[in-house]
Amino acid sequence: MRIRYSVAAGAAMVVANAGVASAAPGDTAVTFSVSGGSLAISVPAGPVGLGNGLPGNSISGQLGNVTVTDTRALLTAAWTASAISTSFTTGGGTAAETIPASSISYWSGTASATTGLGVFTPGQATAAQAQSLNVSRTAYSLTGGTGNNSATWNPTLVVAIPVSAVNGTYTGTVTHSIA
Repeated sequence: MRIRYSVAAGAAMVVANAGVASAAPGDTAVTFSVSGGSLAISVPAGPVGLGNGLPGNSISGQLGNVTVTDTRALLTAAWTASAISTSFTTGGGTAAETIPASSISYWSGTASATTGLGVFTPGQATAAQAQSLNVSRTAYSLTGGTGNNSATWNPTLVVAIPVSAVNGTYTGTVTHSIA
């Protein structure tokens, strides 16, 4: 009787498993969206003081962190940050009271931080590569990126003070933009 019981139990399991195996699977399509954000640049609020200098000499100093944040989540991400300067003036802004933008040089240096994928490239990695800001210059760029990314750098300004400059506090604006 013991042998019959084992055979009967085994047969019952085969029947039970056969019923489960014959059920048809059900597929459910699932979708979702990944939303893209924006491309933004943040710059130091200022004013940034570069110190003092004598006519015929140069002064330099760092502006503070400039950060590009790209949350567009693009398949092929790329951007270029640019910098340009106004002339710097004091008093009434006569020729002797103006330091032209062509006397203002900029170098981005290397990034202090980056996130995401792609090739991050400084516009001017070293002081020897500094460029005049009388026209728009590339400050930093990203090529070959994918998804979200960011870069932060601390650029340096160099002011060549003309021999004809007069005593005073000079004020101008360095503008960073992103495209």
